[in-house]
Amino acid sequence: MSTATMIEALRRAAEQEMRRDPRVWVLGEDVARGGLFGQYRGFLEAFGPDRVVSTPISESTIMGAGLGAALVGTRPIIEMRIFDFVMCAMDELVNQIAKVRYMFGGQGRASVVVRMPHGIWRNSAAQHSQMLEAWFAHLPGVVVVAPSTPADAAGLLVASIRSDDPVLFFDPKDLFGETGEVPDEIEPLPFAMARRVRSGDAATVVTWSAAARDVARATESLAREGIETDVLDLRSIWPWDEEAVVASVARTRRLVVVHEAVEPAGFGAEVVARVVERLGPGGLRAVRRLGAPRVPVPFSPPLETAIRVTEQKIVAAIRDVVAA
Repeated sequence: MSTATMIEALRRAAEQEMRRDPRVWVLGEDVARGGLFGQYRGFLEAFGPDRVVSTPISESTIMGAGLGAALVGTRPIIEMRIFDFVMCAMDELVNQIAKVRYMFGGQGRASVVVRMPHGIWRNSAAQHSQMLEAWFAHLPGVVVVAPSTPADAAGLLVASIRSDDPVLFFDPKDLFGETGEVPDEIEPLPFAMARRVRSGDAATVVTWSAAARDVARATESLAREGIETDVLDLRSIWPWDEEAVVASVARTRRLVVVHEAVEPAGFGAEVVARVVERLGPGGLRAVRRLGAPRVPVPFSPPLETAIRVTEQKIVAAIRDVVAA
């Protein structure tokens, strides 16, 4: 084990898999220069220009080329640079990558990883700060991954690269500098296996991606007051660990779902709906979703701070549910 930032853990995971499997390669804007965040630093020197391919500024071309390469047997890592740019390649992703295995009876497989750094990051404004993971949880044919720690990010990236299904990997930009212990040999982390952050009986708190950091801080603060919560970090939101969440809520009978994305129609609504369906209306004493308001992310630092899901807002939401 060694301590690494999330971006370094992700770099090590991709490097490990490219050394393990010569079919793995990466394409995207500036990847040969190390990538926008340094996630491919040193890859060109290590693997050469045939496996580290900087592309033109054309997201539809990048996505389509990755799909074509997968259909002839390679395993591309498609780097979208920033999540918001994937909107320029939605036909290739939604109508081709997600559906090709089904439409051709399994004869072709889109074994690709689409990496999409997402979320609020240093006042990047409305077109570079979006969190739309719920869009893709709604899309049949893809796996959706949203880690929150360096070790989880590394293990999930390894699992994603080895997966025969297309994986949409949401890198949380705001957590790239977070540090944690990462194994020297990174093992794949299974999808749909939540991480229990803390254990308690006062309420169940479900979260993922960048929001998990603030949930951890908020619930640690409440624990010092004697309010012990059961905190689950989903890690992948499709498939997601429904059984772990339902079992926890069956015990606590209180649920708070926290995500950085806009609250209306966010994936938190799916979590709440499934829990209610499984446990029945009498199975919960109180439930609360906490997400961002339905507004574009402002560039202005004070306004951006105002819409963020913060530790203080999380504490208040949990207090409300516990008091119900």
